[in-house]
Order: sequence, then C-alpha cells, then structure tokens
Amino acid sequence: MSPPNEATSVIPDGNSSDDTENQKTSGNEKSLDDSTPSLQQSITPWKWYSICVGLYLTALLYGLDTSIAADVQGPILETLGEIEKLSWVGIGFPMGSVATILLLGSLYGAFDIKWLYLASIILFEVGSAVCGAAPSMNAMIIGRVVAGVGGAGMYLGCLHYIAVFTSLEQRGLYNGLVGLCWGAGCILGPVVGGAFASSAATWRWSFYINLVLAAVTAPIYVLWFPRHNPQPTISAKSKLAAVDWVGAALNASTFTLFMVVLAYAGTTWKWSSGGSIGLWVAFGVSLVSYAVQQTFCIFTSEKNRLFPVQFLKRRTMLLLYFTTASASTSLFVAVYYVPLFFQFTKDDSAIKAAVRLLPFITLNVTFTMVSGILLPVFGYYMPWYIPSGGLMLIGGALMYTVTPSTSVGAIYGFEILIAVGAGLSSQLAYAIAPAKVKAHEVSAAIGFINVAQLGSISIALAISGSIYQNLGLKLLQDALQDYNYSQADLQSALAGVKSAVFSHSNPLIKELAIKALVRTISSLYGLVIAAAALTLVSAVFMRFEKLQLKVSAG
Repeated sequence: MSPPNEATSVIPDGNSSDDTENQKTSGNEKSLDDSTPSLQQSITPWKWYSICVGLYLTALLYGLDTSIAADVQGPILETLGEIEKLSWVGIGFPMGSVATILLLGSLYGAFDIKWLYLASIILFEVGSAVCGAAPSMNAMIIGRVVAGVGGAGMYLGCLHYIAVFTSLEQRGLYNGLVGLCWGAGCILGPVVGGAFASSAATWRWSFYINLVLAAVTAPIYVLWFPRHNPQPTISAKSKLAAVDWVGAALNASTFTLFMVVLAYAGTTWKWSSGGSIGLWVAFGVSLVSYAVQQTFCIFTSEKNRLFPVQFLKRRTMLLLYFTTASASTSLFVAVYYVPLFFQFTKDDSAIKAAVRLLPFITLNVTFTMVSGILLPVFGYYMPWYIPSGGLMLIGGALMYTVTPSTSVGAIYGFEILIAVGAGLSSQLAYAIAPAKVKAHEVSAAIGFINVAQLGSISIALAISGSIYQNLGLKLLQDALQDYNYSQADLQSALAGVKSAVFSHSNPLIKELAIKALVRTISSLYGLVIAAAALTLVSAVFMRFEKLQLKVSAG
C-alpha cells in the first residue's frame, strides 16, 4: 500500500486518443514547470538531510496511523466500552483526512508551506494525545478525526516540500522514499499497535508514541525547515477570499453525515427510527447541495472550486476513480478484519494476530512497487486491471466461504490473492491520471484520485463496521437464543473482548459463537467481491492505449 504520489511527471503517447477527454498533455507540454530551479542549493547538505529525516518521519507516522487501529480495536473497547462505536476506531482517521484533503491542497497552493506543515503536525499530535488519554469512546473518536486532518496536512506538506526544494531529476528518488516510508508505516501499524496492546504499556502508547517521536524531531521542524510562499505577491486576505469555503464545508459535512448514519443506524438507533431517517435526509441534502454548488460554481469560480467536477465527464478519469476506490476497499476490509478472525478462531493475542498480517501487507507493497516500475516500461495500463480485478475477485470469493475450521495456510493463500490483486492497481492511477489531463489540471487530477483512495477507505470501513455490528448481533442472537445472554454480552463478544459468552465453561457455547462471528466476518468479503467486479467492469470499458510515462517529477 503506497501513498498518493504527487511526484510523477507523465507524457502521453502522441498517438493516444480519447474522444470524451482529449485533455492530454502533449509531448512538448510539461505537467510541471521544468524551468523552476531547485531551491535545495540554498540549504547546507547536513541541514537538508535532517529535513529529509523529518519529512520521511511524517510519512511514516501517517502510514502508521492509517493501519494502527486494525489490531487495537478489541483492547480499546475493553477499556472504553460502547461496542456500537467500534467502527469509529478505524474510520475516524481516514474520514478526517478525506473530509479536508481538498481544502488543505488548496491552502498549500496559496500559503507559506512551513506554517501549514507545522500546524498540521501540531494538529496530528493533539489528536494523538487525545486518543492516548481518551476517557471515553467519544473522546477517542474526536482524537482520531483530528489526527486524520493533521495527518493529511502532514502528508501534503511533505509532498509540497519535495516538489519545491528538489530538481526534477531528484524528485523521483525523494518521492520514492516517501512511498517506502508510508508503506513501512502501514506494515508496522498493526504490529506496533498489537505490541503495545499486549504489553504493560497498553494500547494507549500506540498513540502516545507519536508524541515522543515529534518531540525528538521538533527542533528540525521549527528551526531548520525553510519557508516558501507560492504566491508572495498576493495578500492573505485575497488568498482566503479565493478559497472555496462553501465547497469545503459541504464536502466535510457530506462525508461526515454518511459516516455517522452508517455508524449509528441499526445499533444506537433502529433503521426506521426518526434519528436514522433524519440523518439519511441530512446526508442527501448535503450531497445534492455539494453537487449543485460545485457543478454551477456557486460562491466560487470554476478555477477555485474544490472538487474537479470536469473529470466526472471523462471516461478514463471516472474509471480510474472506480478502480482506485475498489483496490483500497479490498485492502482495508482485509487489514481490519483478518486480525479479528485469528483472534476468534485461533485465540491469538493482539500482537500474534498482527504478525499474521505481515505476508499480506508485504506482498501488497511489493506488487504495488512492481506495477509502478513496469507500467512506464510497457506503457499500456488497461491490462493491469484485468489480473488485479480477477485476483481480488477469487480471493474475496474464497474468503467469503471460510469457516472456523479453514486452515491457516488456506487463509494466507486467500488473503495473498487479494493483496497481490490490489497491489497491481492501487497506485497506477497516480501515474495514469496526470497523463490524461492538461498541464494545469495535474494537481486537480492528483486530488481527484486522493479522494477516491481516502474516501473509499472511510466508506468501506463504515459499511463493513455497520454490517459487522448489525449482522453479527443477529447471528449471535440466533445461535445462542437458548442461553439467555444479554445484548451487552453479545456485543462484547463481537468486539473480541472479555465476554460471558467466551468465559462460559460449556465448549458448545463458544463453538456456536465462533461460527456466528466467522460467518459475520466472511460476509464482509462481499464488499471485496463487489469491488473486484467493479474493477473488472472498469477494465472492460478502458481504452487499450499506450502512454509514454516518465517518472521524474514531484
């Protein structure tokens, strides 16, 4: 799982055609300004290396917090309770990111990047501190959302620093290292979280560790990071006036309302209750308002509007959006629910369950790198999506059939199919999309794919969390209806925490409960099957064309 990469300069093949788009960069038109000299020359080597350490650390932390909740959900809920809010431990962070990443990208294009970057780090650390000290699940949710907003700002700041302070020739290497650090963070996230959760330090240090790392490197960020104002001749007042604040508010409210209704409908409120209906109505109104406001540029201009609506009318861009979202959905459903499967069926500790994820995540990162390296060599992008969708479909279908007696080796094999399939396509859009748009649209194209990736993670975790809570409770009630367990007991069992269900001396009760829980988890792979099918359908409608891709820019 590599992060979004703003560092790819792409030059499409002059013979490539797109009847609906016709928006490609010509061979003589650069997607980035080649005439901009590297500002790195004004920084001493030792200071530059220190700056790079700081940048790569933020990429590592962003990756770490993207997946760290995968293996600490049970311990957190054992401490804080409120099983109905289980999914928020996972979705809060990416939701905060996707709700604000377009706004943050707009701000980075106008204001001094140092102060935005420092503000993002502070916001990320505040969120981490709130999570670590959380006395309740509500505090945990707030902390995760705040950290997600800060994390998105950190990551965008990292990419902007590299784009500004390196030459075109250097950027490929520097951004490749950013991707490596983000991927390493994703790999280490479940392991680090599981290790802390299983130790005397407890799960709280899964979040406090961010504060320690930030404190150690704070002098680098404050004293050595250079300033850069992309629009020095424009006043701050004019810059703020140009921002699409209405679009930003509607974007945030749309994503937030959708997450809230999925998290609470069926658990806190019945689906038919006034609260659930009211939330669905509010979400619909917000979504329609956002679509209308962006389409007709209300309270903004076509140049400054937040969401690149024009890409929705272009076939290739829309298909790239679908395939990127599908790969992220497949990845994170597995990352968040494989540990629970092993904790239930093999009685694994948090750390042992996390270690079982390493082959999955490592192979995903490996094949993400392989596809990224080979795409410029072959040039044709459509063929990558066929094996990607096929492998995810087979892996998802096999995981849909698992039972408590399915062997560990078989589970590894099924998950690896998903990991490899998603890896083949998850990051390709970051190279292809800029090749399908005009030079001045490259930044918007990257933001468009960012929304697909981060938004799909939030939505997938919200939907899977809702299914897990609602279907899981129903299956447990059906399986254990003769044993008079309370709803609280069954919800505790769902969370993977200590429960009267698993502490009972009757082995039949535990067996029935595990069967119900495994059936619930396996049903979540219906999302993977749907995502894989969408990838295959998208591949069928893609053009079989060759692009000349030159990896060189940031």
